[in-house]
Amino acid sequence: MAFGVLRALAELGRRVPEDVSVIGIDDIDLAAYSNPPLTTVRQSFEDTGRRAVQRLVAQIANPALVSTPDLVAPTLMVRGSTAPPPAAG
Repeated sequence: MAFGVLRALAELGRRVPEDVSVIGIDDIDLAAYSNPPLTTVRQSFEDTGRRAVQRLVAQIANPALVSTPDLVAPTLMVRGSTAPPPAAG
């Protein structure tokens, strides 16, 4: 979707990141090769899936088990599609 936003902004004559910052999610391989390279939020789907299966197996083995939230921290991959806001005034 972020690639579509980059294209639409270019068609409207908007500059990224000078006029508008764009951030994607999932950090697909092509993100680093877009123009400009896309800033994205990287999530480890492998780690998330592994943790989910471990929790499910533990819950099946012990139905009385009370689980607590287990968050996987995302990583912000800063590239060329974002910039600080322009100075006011």
